[in-house]
Formats: sequence, structure tokens, C-alpha cells
Amino acid sequence: MFPSKIKPFLYLGIFYLIISLIVRTVFFFHPITTASFGFFEVLKVLSIGLLNDIFVFTLASTILAVYFLFLSDSKYKKPYGYIIFGALVLFFLYILLIPNNIFNQYGGSISEVALTFVGIKTLFFGLMLFIPSKRIKIRNVLYFITLLLYVLLIIFNAVSEYFFYNEFGVRYNFIAVDYLIYTNEVIGNIMESYPVVPLFSAILIITLAVTWFIYKKTKDELLELPNFKQKMILVGTFAVMAGISIFGISSLMQIRSDNVFADEIEDNGLPKFYWAFTHNELDYFQFYPQIGQQDAEKNFLSQYSEPSLSRNITSEQPELKKNVVLISIESLSADFMEHYGGTKKITPFLDSLADRSMMFTNLYATGNRTVRGLEALTLCIPPTAGESVIKRDDNKNKFTTGSVFKSKGYDVKFLYGGYSYFDNMQDFFAGNGYGIVDRNNFKPEEITFANVWGVADEDMAKKAIQTMNAEAKSGKPFFNHWMTVSNHRPFTYPDGRIDIPGTAKSRDGGVKYTDYSLKMFFEMAKKQDWYKNTVFVIIADHCASSAGKTELPMDKYRIPALIFSEGFIQPQKFDKLMSQIDIMPTLFGLLNFNYQSKFLGQDVFTKEFQPKAYIATYQDLGLVKDGRLTIISPVKKVKQYSLQLESSSLAPEFKLYYDEKLMKDPEQKLVNDAVSAYQSTSFWLKEKKLNR
Repeated sequence: MFPSKIKPFLYLGIFYLIISLIVRTVFFFHPITTASFGFFEVLKVLSIGLLNDIFVFTLASTILAVYFLFLSDSKYKKPYGYIIFGALVLFFLYILLIPNNIFNQYGGSISEVALTFVGIKTLFFGLMLFIPSKRIKIRNVLYFITLLLYVLLIIFNAVSEYFFYNEFGVRYNFIAVDYLIYTNEVIGNIMESYPVVPLFSAILIITLAVTWFIYKKTKDELLELPNFKQKMILVGTFAVMAGISIFGISSLMQIRSDNVFADEIEDNGLPKFYWAFTHNELDYFQFYPQIGQQDAEKNFLSQYSEPSLSRNITSEQPELKKNVVLISIESLSADFMEHYGGTKKITPFLDSLADRSMMFTNLYATGNRTVRGLEALTLCIPPTAGESVIKRDDNKNKFTTGSVFKSKGYDVKFLYGGYSYFDNMQDFFAGNGYGIVDRNNFKPEEITFANVWGVADEDMAKKAIQTMNAEAKSGKPFFNHWMTVSNHRPFTYPDGRIDIPGTAKSRDGGVKYTDYSLKMFFEMAKKQDWYKNTVFVIIADHCASSAGKTELPMDKYRIPALIFSEGFIQPQKFDKLMSQIDIMPTLFGLLNFNYQSKFLGQDVFTKEFQPKAYIATYQDLGLVKDGRLTIISPVKKVKQYSLQLESSSLAPEFKLYYDEKLMKDPEQKLVNDAVSAYQSTSFWLKEKKLNR
């Protein structure tokens, strides 16, 4: 008779498998899924996906198994019931009254969560102990709540995975972990981006309906509880299945194909989230291909005129102590601009400014997160596996663009319209000698509009002008790095500024409003005394999307970059391949700075410059060089693609799209170049050799 006790697991499991199948089907037909699938590939994806889901549900059922394990009537008999109730009361009072209890030591809301859980457990145990005639009804209520939580989590996870895939084209990764940590910004983003009331109403209605159905089908199993022997058999069986599931999930995650979308669709988001949570920093030397360390460093450093990590940069011309304003623009893909074929006319100011600037037409972002862009522009190093240096514990006292400016007597600041604690920016920039101007520095009357990410870009533009005017009065030159925020979901901004209303919540509107705000900034700047002695660097932090047919789709890393200074920088186009990490060393070259450098980017106007770009996700590390994209990945995998520009009516320097063809026999020299770059950078960071 006792095998019928697994009915709740079967009903919940079937529901979970149905929901997961629906999610996978949606992903197959989602517009962001640009790959095609044959019949057998679809069959493979669904089969592996089904196994993934079975294993994941088995492990997720652990709490339900424990719940059933402790269901019994014997624990309410004298004297055990009173002893257990007394212990629960004492435990509740311990959490409530002892300031330095074990839960408080973990910080956050852990203590409140523990107090609530123990309080509810104590209340219901007491009711079942002292009102035995109502015990079955109370147990049924608790059982219904347990089922409700499981069903709610299944549905909520499915909705979350959909929205995450809708944004990034992948299952959960490091970004999802960030979202869990920065709950205020993320919840605010959801509230402002989506129709929350209808969405959550639908989730609640479906949850209640499914829970009631499963409850009605299984509640009779609680009338007669299994004995101790039967429980041990069930628990032993479950333990074996859990062990098989752990092994199965690990094995299935090793099955990879050339179709990135197939890999993502067949995966289950929960193991990927767990993996990302526990591996936010990948050890290059454990997971990636290597060569001898001395060989790697020698090969990598051969690109510099002085082949050493610490190099003397000298100029024959006098140094120019011009003010510098670096503006990194949130999520500005190259194809938003008309120069790169954009047809929506959403960057009219930037397009006009580009024609009056030094424009770097063939430049690539190092990553697909803001912290990667900030890392590239501040540290000028290739990206490394795992999280950006900005978010690591060892992120202070680095050799930075700010430290070079400080050595020249500049006032150095980071400007951000949001709260700079987000993404660890405050810790990083303050720890590297930058002053910080963020939302905390705004008076209420200075904010005309704000959303969860920060004040509107036009408000930050006004604050930037105010900050620079104060700096100019000090008599010192200034370097200000301004990070914009408005071109970010939910894409809300003040109405009446552009022809796309802020209530439309469209990316096109976000791009165009940021463009409008930049125009306003330059109009205000032009009226200031310091304007003619200032160089402006305008560059995106990353593209608006990173999903594509391959691990590293080239067009998803191409970003615009300009250097503008009236009377100093002559309009021109530089069309050689270059990286985001090259832009600041190039600027220092234009200013004729003499300094000792540890930058790994190059001044593109020197004779030893080698055209190349570094593009990466948190685990796939790519080198673009000599018409090839070489990718190294865990576990010691190497892929290489030949790059052929697709035909278009655009001028050659503005063509974006490449046909990336997997090569059977990678060019070993380029593989060694990629390994040398990433291995050397990882080693130098680990050994603190990139510190000041």
C-alpha cells in the first residue's frame, strides 16, 4: 500500500515536466533563437532536456521528502509532544530575544526569516498538540501550503527563465546571480518594465488551480501515514535516486554541440544558476588550455616596443594637460547608428558628432556587461574568466587610467546617475583613487525624473557640468568618467524630450533619449570656459544583446567610439581592428603623455600596433586576429572560426556582420596567441602584478 505515498511526487513531477516542455518549445520559436534545428536535433534537445528536468525535480523534491519523513502522530503523544513543543518555544525565544544569535551573525534578513519559520512551525505544532480533533484538518492546511509553494516556485521559475532568455538569449548565468544579489534594482526594473499586476494575477490563479487539483488527488494519502520501516524504504530509494540525479546532471552538462542555442534550450536553468553562483571566478589554470608561463608572457609581450609588462611610454612632443571627459554609454550597439546601417534615426546627435570626430569604426567591446566595459576602459586589460575584476575582492590599488591622470595632477572622478554600490562600482572606483559622484550627491530639486537604475541622463548631464565647473575653478585639469544609465530596461525617461514617449518603454526610445541627453550635455559644455581645452571620449560599454548563432557572435560586440575636441582632434576615421582596451592608451598617445605603463591595450597610432580584439563571455574567451576568431573555453577546449564579411551596401569600414565558419584545423599560432593573452593576464592578476 505504501508505494501510493509517492503520488504527490508524481503529480508535481508531471506538472514540472509539462511546464519545462512548454518553456523549451517557446525557446525554439523565440525570435532571439536565430539558429535552425533539424528533426533529429530537436529530438536530441528534447530528450536531454527531459532527463535534465527529471534529475532536477528529483533533487528539488528533497524538502518534500523531508516533510513527509517527519509526518507522524506518535510525536504528539505524551511526553514527546510537550518536550518538542517546549524546545520549539525556547528556540523561538532565543531568536527573538538574543541579539547575537547565530542567525543574526549571518546578517541581512536571515534572522527575520528564521524567526518567521520557527514561529509558524511552533504555532501549528501547538495547535495540533493541544487540539487533536482538528489535527487532520490542520495537517491538510499545511500540506496544501507546501504544495502551493512548490507549484508557485515551478511557475515562477518558468516565467523568470523566459524573461531572462528574452533579455540575454541564454539560461541563467552570472547575471542571474547578480539579479539575486541586487534585488532592489532588479525588482524595481521588473515593476517598471512589465505589466506586473496582470502577470502576477495570472501566476496566482494558475498556481491556486493546479495546487487545488493536486491536493484533491493526493490528500487522502495523509489519512494513514507510513510506519518507520516503510519510511526508511522510501527514504533509501529517494537517496539513491538523488545520487543518480547529481551524477546525471553533471554528465549532461558536459554534452555540448556546435549549436549554442541547442545547448541552452536542452539545459535546465537551475543547475546553471547553481554553477554560476559557486563559480563566479573561474581559475584559468584549472579550466583553460595552457602553454609554459614564460613562453606565454614572451609571446604576449612581443607586441610592444619594450617587451615587458612595465614599459616606459615616452613622447617627443610636449605633454598636453587637457581636461578629459570619458563617456561610456549604456548598451549602445554599433548598428543603432546610421553610420553602421541603422535606419531608425535614433542617434542623430552621435551620428553628427561622429563626422566631426576621430571615429574608430572597427572597435569591439570586451564583454556583454557594464562592468566588463568599465574594466576595459579603466584597467585596459583583456577580460578574464569569471566575473569582472570590478566585482572581485582583489579589485583595489590597480594600475588604472585614473592613476595615470592622478600622476599628472588631474582631479579624477567617476560619475554615475544610479547608486554606485550596484555592481560593486563604488568599491572598485573608490579603491582605485577615484572620487565618486552618484545619486547620493543629488538634491531632490535636481532630479526631474528617475527610475530604478538612477536619475535620467539629462539630470546627470547637468550634474556633470556642475561638477566640472567646480573642478575647473580649482585650477587643476580634470578627468571625469561618466557612465550613462537611461538606455537600460525599463527604458523610461521624461516625456516631451523626443518623439518616442517614455511610457512606450522601448529600447529605441532609450537610445534616442540618451542621444538627446548627450546633445544637451555638449550644448551646455560649449558655453563653459573649460570646453576648448577638453577632450571628449564617447564609447559604448557593450552591445544591447549578446545572443547569436555562435558562442561569440562578432556583431554583438561591435561598438561605436569617438574622440572629439574642437580645434585639437581633426575629423578622421580609423578603420583597423582594435579593442576597447586600446582606446585609453591611444588617448594618452594623443596627449603626448610620458608614463610607465602596465596597460595591455596599445596606442593604435604607434608603428608596433597589432590589429586585434578580445571578446568574451564569462567563460568563452575570444581573440579576433588575422581574419580568425579563436575561442578557448572550459574544459581546455579550443575552437577557431574563419571570418568572412557578409555583403551589404555599407562602406567596408562599417560592415558589421560576419559569416563565422568553424575550422577543422585551427591555426596553431593564433591559438597560442589567444592562450598567451588570457593566460598571462590571469597570471598577472593572480600575482598582483597589475597593481600600481
